[in-house]
Amino acid sequence: MTLLFIGTTELLLIAGVALLIFGGKKVPELMKGLGKGVQSFKQGMNEPLQEEKPEEVTDEAQAEPKEDNGAGQ
Repeated sequence: MTLLFIGTTELLLIAGVALLIFGGKKVPELMKGLGKGVQSFKQGMNEPLQEEKPEEVTDEAQAEPKEDNGAGQ
């Protein structure tokens, strides 16, 4: 099996370096987080695009703007 032209020896070397850097307890947590990220990405790619609904207009936005005619100055 060739994954991006990386052989078994290279995969073992990468796994060994990761084990040395992160330690035995941290590697499963990292893989779990990576798996959840990939799953979330795939789920997001499969969902149809949803159009955003315009926000409801509030009473303040419907009210006419106050005009400043300069009489107060």
